[in-house]
Amino acid sequence: MSALEILAVIGIIGFVIFRQIQGEPLRGKRTVVLPAILTAIGFSDLRGSGGHLQPADVTCLVIGAIGASVIGVGFGVVMRLESRDGYLWAQLPVRGLWLWGALVAWRVAAVALAGAMHAHVAASSSTLLFSLGVNRLSQAAVIALRALAIGVPFAPEKDGSSFMASTFDRDRNRSVPQSAPEDARYQPWRRS
Repeated sequence: MSALEILAVIGIIGFVIFRQIQGEPLRGKRTVVLPAILTAIGFSDLRGSGGHLQPADVTCLVIGAIGASVIGVGFGVVMRLESRDGYLWAQLPVRGLWLWGALVAWRVAAVALAGAMHAHVAASSSTLLFSLGVNRLSQAAVIALRALAIGVPFAPEKDGSSFMASTFDRDRNRSVPQSAPEDARYQPWRRS
């Protein structure tokens, strides 16, 4: 990974932190699909980084991914979720910034461990996107489960569709008797 790519990743992370603290409607594709793509790109960077993955690299990558995933679960748990205009809205409380610090510290520790084990690929900057992707994907999994639990669908995409909309519709229809009048039906996605 070049210095320009590292600066781009740092800029993207800064933008993500800003948006999380500010709060925003959560669109499913950005929340779930984008981290999956980021993880896949990060994984392909590992394979194309010029070095051959040794057993020590694989061990360090797995350890690094587990830590990044645990921190991602923490992000998903700490995130404030609510319904705004009938759609999912999220905000990271300021106290959640310690998770970003934990992610950076974990990344430094994982690179140091990889260096000590002579795992050159795992110690390189090419693992940055993979680690970040795993972290965001873990956060997305927790947020998606929490959104399903509270019955609030993701905000619509630019084309008007809503990610996983059929899942939310199926859950609503299962818990609502169809014979009940519209205004008597339980609608957890609407504010009272």
